[in-house]
Amino acid sequence: MRPSRPLLAALVGVQLAYPQLPAERRTAATHGIVGLLLATTASDAVEVDGAGRALGTVGLAGALGYATELLAVRTGRPFGRYRYTAKLGPGVGGVPFAVAASWAMMSRPAWTVAGLLTERRGARVLFAAGALTAWDVYVDPRMVRDGYWEWPQGGRYEGVPAENFLGWFLTATGVFAAWALVSGPDDPREGGADVSLAVYTWTWVGEAVANVLFWKRPRVAIAGGLAMGAFAAPALRARLRPRVRPGGAR
Repeated sequence: MRPSRPLLAALVGVQLAYPQLPAERRTAATHGIVGLLLATTASDAVEVDGAGRALGTVGLAGALGYATELLAVRTGRPFGRYRYTAKLGPGVGGVPFAVAASWAMMSRPAWTVAGLLTERRGARVLFAAGALTAWDVYVDPRMVRDGYWEWPQGGRYEGVPAENFLGWFLTATGVFAAWALVSGPDDPREGGADVSLAVYTWTWVGEAVANVLFWKRPRVAIAGGLAMGAFAAPALRARLRPRVRPGGAR
């Protein structure tokens, strides 16, 4: 069995248990989820692309995302004026090291989804940037609510300013432009990256349900569901559609 599959099962299990945990255990559980999610998607990348190329692309996403965060906490660009608390653990320059993992862990699923939506490299970069930004529509409200970071001046969307999402899209575009330069040819429709597609799909559905049933944030459920669904739903259709090969074979 490919290692990414039991890792995915463990990830889903921990996330299902998370809402039932007492508040004092959720910070540790959050760190565990970040680690499992990174391990799952990095393992999927290694299985599909080989260790060297996979670690290069995933590591690149984490490094570029982290560098942008270091700039942002000092200048307010491109995410607005915000700050991290101590809950995410140690870091440098006011940015916890776990933030690099957050950029790295969902970049592979976003790139996979984008590859199901288009075969053109330039368009794939933009679709991947949109897919990653759509995930943040769920993430930022929950992390602000739980005290991991904050915008002192607030924002109209659950305490998050609109410029944050523009910043995410611009940063993600840079990440995936670099990713496109170092990644090899791949076709997610062949099924090799199904674990990353499953991660993106599970996140889309699971976060919507959690925000309705447990966190009582229907606005986040709707906004995040629509944002991620705009990429996840057509990607799933593309993956499940029978492929017609040369000569009429499927």
